[in-house]
Amino acid sequence: MPRTLIVTNDFPPRQGGIEAFVQAVADRFPADEVVVHTSAMPGSAELDATLPYPVVRDRRTTLLPTARVRREVLETFRTYECDRVVFGASAPLALLAPALREAGAQRIVGITHSAETWWARVPGVRRVIRTAGEATDHVTFINDWCRDIIARPMTPAARDRMRRLHPGADVTRFRPDNGGAEVRARLGIAPDAPVVVCAARLVARKGQDLLVRAWPTVLASVPGAVLLIVGDGSARRPVEKLVARHGVGDSVILTGPLPWAEVPPYVDAGDVFAMPSRTRLMGLEPEGLPLAFFEGAATGLPVIVGRSGGAPDAIEEGVTGYVVDPRDPADIAARIVELLEDPEKARRMGAAGRERVARDWTWDEVAQTLQGYLGLPRA
Repeated sequence: MPRTLIVTNDFPPRQGGIEAFVQAVADRFPADEVVVHTSAMPGSAELDATLPYPVVRDRRTTLLPTARVRREVLETFRTYECDRVVFGASAPLALLAPALREAGAQRIVGITHSAETWWARVPGVRRVIRTAGEATDHVTFINDWCRDIIARPMTPAARDRMRRLHPGADVTRFRPDNGGAEVRARLGIAPDAPVVVCAARLVARKGQDLLVRAWPTVLASVPGAVLLIVGDGSARRPVEKLVARHGVGDSVILTGPLPWAEVPPYVDAGDVFAMPSRTRLMGLEPEGLPLAFFEGAATGLPVIVGRSGGAPDAIEEGVTGYVVDPRDPADIAARIVELLEDPEKARRMGAAGRERVARDWTWDEVAQTLQGYLGLPRA
């Protein structure tokens, strides 16, 4: 029976888009046909005990393609009699691909996200992307915007082997009427209050600070509105300071960290999903195609997206949501107000968004596509 080894730094219990991506595809393999080799992190033993497939943890919190890691990954490959390999994020672990090929890997797929656009642009590390292209059967890309950048260091033959593998959403977990009323009651939000929700890591790129800057303008038109910011991260303290500076503390709620399993009802507590992501660091930190947008849409909410990198692909402009200038609080506020003041329009756009995700952006479809790239039969 073919068995696939997934080698990755990005796996729960650490939270993030890539972590969710990798676990979502791992979970959709038959349990006896996949094994994960990943890094150590707090809480991993408890999580791994609940998973139906084996997880091998390195003793360090970050896997690098060193001689030691190569030996141990090869040991996992041989111990579990694997014949296929997936790199959960190609940079830099795809440098292990030649050794795995020599050990007998019949198919190797390197997944890329938005981070690889940085690797592809920076002199000195571009060779990692070139190696990934040469040593794998396919390097995947999440959208055309990322592909065009990631392909630059590759040979023409490697570019021809690139394949699309976009993120998805679990439409059974993220869905309308999924506990949002209970979350509102617990947080003291009135049942009829207009709520804008942003559920994502609290980091500068995601734009929660711009939501706060836009919020006084929103309140001027929709006085009872509430901004619900779900999650935690390095930008939490700056965002809290902005809330205090703008005097909107009574209408902005920051939940702090939540286990991923508890997030869906918080998204369902909203009427609009907004995350005005922006590109940072002189273009080296763009947004790729965040899962959060699809999770908001799957919950039946219209989605407001920042114009950054490939993020606009997450919505159908004017049908399932809007793209805004992520550095312009007035533009962000205008779209929020438009949707909060027209609940019927918001519901119509949210329904269209859920239909779009359920049709084209589910994890089942993503996993089957990956299995096809590995030469495995698709369900």
